[in-house]
Amino acid sequence: MSNSSEPTILAADQDLALRFWGVRGSTPVSGPQYAEFGGSTPCIEVRCGQRMFIVDAGSGIYNLGQGHRTDLPQEVDLLFSHLHLDHTAGLPFFKPVVLDSDRVINTYCGNLGGESAGPTLDRLFAPPLFPVTLDKLCCTFRHHGFQAGQTLAFPDGTRVATILLNHPQGSVGYRFEHAGKRLCLISDIEHSDPWPDPDLAAFVADADLMVYDGMFTDGEYPTCRGWGHSTWQKGVELARNAGVKALGIIHLHPAHSDTALRDMEADLQAEMPTAFIARERQSLVVGAPRAVSGRQSGRPAVAREMRRRIKVA
Repeated sequence: MSNSSEPTILAADQDLALRFWGVRGSTPVSGPQYAEFGGSTPCIEVRCGQRMFIVDAGSGIYNLGQGHRTDLPQEVDLLFSHLHLDHTAGLPFFKPVVLDSDRVINTYCGNLGGESAGPTLDRLFAPPLFPVTLDKLCCTFRHHGFQAGQTLAFPDGTRVATILLNHPQGSVGYRFEHAGKRLCLISDIEHSDPWPDPDLAAFVADADLMVYDGMFTDGEYPTCRGWGHSTWQKGVELARNAGVKALGIIHLHPAHSDTALRDMEADLQAEMPTAFIARERQSLVVGAPRAVSGRQSGRPAVAREMRRRIKVA
């Protein structure tokens, strides 16, 4: 797994911050060709000051648990974008939380017409697919369903806006606002035609940072149409249309190596200098200045990558 070259940034009470614990899509990958960007599937830690949210429980949630062994809250709020395997499979390995009888995990699911994640997770984590049911774990699960489009209101007064995204079986985008800063997490999504979608553009308008699904390149997308994912180019279009200040690309294709992603990032930053491709374990404060690589070399290599037609099983 990757250790980002960017330093860990600790959020102060006035900061809106996030950390990427998993940035791959579809399936975890490992090997030297994934050392920089990482191979874990989606999991993002969001901090509104000291208030923590976790978005998705892909394989990256294991490292989140290991990285916060002594400072996780007694009640953990886990927001699912949706319940596909790459966003849920890490849940039983969220240690030490799941092994602590005093812990509560509140799950929030908004893409099932108001139904909570409970019945789906109980089917997934049960024989013959999984040896241990969730009720055998020490912690307590409380599952909450909502309709995407509703604003979630939490007991401490925190509010999180939501929107339904174009993805098979639906997905939920989230908007966090804290101390005058705005963060939007938009994954998993397939761009519409025409683009940008006006409702989505309004949802992310003037965000200090939008995190966006850029699984495919423009060259790969035509053979994967209908699979529920987008491109970094469409992320830039949306950001420009909506006045988004910075753009982070996630849900990285499992076949995209560090070399390909570095070249892709150079092309991305040529179009939008404040954009970047997210790296596993990377931390940042929303709205704070950050270094831009400015790397413009390797364009023939990325052109070759974009001509490839990669199919994901």
